[in-house]
Amino acid sequence: MKRIAILGDIGSGKSFIARKFKYPVFNADLEVAELYKKNRFVFLKLKKALPKHFNKFPIDKKEISRAILKNDKNLKKIVNIVHFEVRKKMNIFIKKNKRKKFVILDIPLLLENKINKKNDILIFVLSKKSKILKRLKKRKNFNKKLLNKFKKIQLPLDYKKKKSHYIIKNDFTNKTIMKYIRSILKEINT
Repeated sequence: MKRIAILGDIGSGKSFIARKFKYPVFNADLEVAELYKKNRFVFLKLKKALPKHFNKFPIDKKEISRAILKNDKNLKKIVNIVHFEVRKKMNIFIKKNKRKKFVILDIPLLLENKINKKNDILIFVLSKKSKILKRLKKRKNFNKKLLNKFKKIQLPLDYKKKKSHYIIKNDFTNKTIMKYIRSILKEINT
């Protein structure tokens, strides 16, 4: 089994592209949302670390946002607690799909949290900043301050781009994306 990791800016279309590969996808953002809704252990750890911000279970995303906006250190505390659990879920996903030809890792902080392995195939999603911002503004809970805090904990995009084996220029059309994906899969299959 080969691991394909999708990298890129927030809102660049990583999840959209990950699904287009038609192989099992581990989506860290969905896993985090699930942890907030269903994992009482994560809630208790967050409540212990940030008692002023977490009072009821399931965790409301607004509570997370308020905690992050209140203090830069809160984001690091949340990431440390949550990513430990996400890593466990990813390992279960990898074991479950070990007989598949490929698995797709859609993990925004893959390199930052050193979740990547040496043999991972890294694909960088390149999108126009104007298109990214337009897409982000359509999101229900869009908050520019929050977005900037998340960007601060990420490695520079140029670094991620340099580390990547492939670049997909995302114009958000199926035809273009599928052309890139077919080309990449053809190359890594030989």
